[in-house]
Amino acid sequence: MRILLAEDDSVLADGLTRSLRQSGYAIDCVKNGADADTALSTQEFDLLILDLGLPRLSGLEVLRRLRARASNLPVLILTAADSIEQRVNGLDLGADDYMAKPFALSELEARVRALTRRGAGGGPTVIRHGPLAYDQVGRSAYINEQMLDLSARELGLLEILLARSGRLVSKEQLVDHLCEWGEEVSNNAIEVYVHRLRKKIEVGGVRIATVRGLGYCLEKFAEPVRPPQSDVLHSGK
Repeated sequence: MRILLAEDDSVLADGLTRSLRQSGYAIDCVKNGADADTALSTQEFDLLILDLGLPRLSGLEVLRRLRARASNLPVLILTAADSIEQRVNGLDLGADDYMAKPFALSELEARVRALTRRGAGGGPTVIRHGPLAYDQVGRSAYINEQMLDLSARELGLLEILLARSGRLVSKEQLVDHLCEWGEEVSNNAIEVYVHRLRKKIEVGGVRIATVRGLGYCLEKFAEPVRPPQSDVLHSGK
């Protein structure tokens, strides 16, 4: 999941960025409203965390322009504890949730998980693909009920492939969703992540197909065909 954080407080922005990256999210951070508006106009994100007190362009104006472009991007706004009017205005303009500063990182991360899940279309918190189960809230994966030891990048890769099960995902799309601005990630690095993930999930019969020169596809899982049971009961004689 790729998140845009628009926050001009450097200490808070650094703390949020480190925490969310450790949870496996790709974070792009901007420090003013004009840069936030430009980023939202030119890039794709899964969530916007928006401070309302931004310089150059207010957070409310960033939100107004975002919704004017008919974007359904989930938005979590950050406000000062006493700015009730700003919270109301933000929700009226189309924000999905808000948090008043100061706040606990654990609560923010829980709200981020809820909003990114909602932005992906809601549905069950656990995605199942044959013997593979992925818990979107706990960000953990299992094969036959055994937890897999996956890195943050491998978890992000698995999320993308599961969301597009049976469809081709190009290397460029993987880079866009897994990586942040200015981060140099080559196609060779993507191949390494896919190779590592493939080794861990194919033990359960889950396959990632390589479409040479194009990208990857998580193959739809074919349940084993059971032989039909006979309707005739044998007496054993």
